[in-house]
Amino acid sequence: MKKIVIASNNPGKLGELTALLKPLGIEAVAQSLLGVEESDEPHETFLENALAKARHASRATGLPALADDSGLCVASLKGEPGVHSAHYAGRGGSRDERDARNNAKLQAELLGHEDRRAYYYCVLVLVRGPDDPAPVVVDGTWEGEILEGPRGTNGFGYDPYFETDQRGLTAAELPAEDKNRLSHRGKALSRLAARLNAAGINWPGPPCAR
Repeated sequence: MKKIVIASNNPGKLGELTALLKPLGIEAVAQSLLGVEESDEPHETFLENALAKARHASRATGLPALADDSGLCVASLKGEPGVHSAHYAGRGGSRDERDARNNAKLQAELLGHEDRRAYYYCVLVLVRGPDDPAPVVVDGTWEGEILEGPRGTNGFGYDPYFETDQRGLTAAELPAEDKNRLSHRGKALSRLAARLNAAGINWPGPPCAR
């Protein structure tokens, strides 16, 4: 089984990516298990942040690295919280506490807005080495709208408030296998697998292998 490092310490993302990568014959190892701290995310685009995280993890471990940068974009808030989704209401506290504050802030910002359309966006960047000049980049979106109250106990982040465009369920009401198939992250990973297969990349191979 091929091994890559996942450039994230978010347990929700790690669980989803591990489950999605296993059928591809890829062993996903969390960077925290290899002693790698999370990289800074100073950029204003998902792509730049994902690339920075992937290069950081690969440089620290010597392994190919896969980074995800994703977030929630709300139409009436001009795309916010966007790249700031994880720390929309500040960085302090546990992940659960931050999720609760983020959702409270989102609800406050949406007061008075009739348009509650939103979408999740994910970009995945795969580097075969820290200086890979041609990283593989794919993305995916998941359309829906923000509810006024939460439903469901699965998922993480904004999932209980995000009613999807499939079946009228929130992302937190979907079984894990359904979410992995329908979500922005699932769509991006499916495209990644297709890209690798179509290009005939000798994975992980040298950085310029095609």
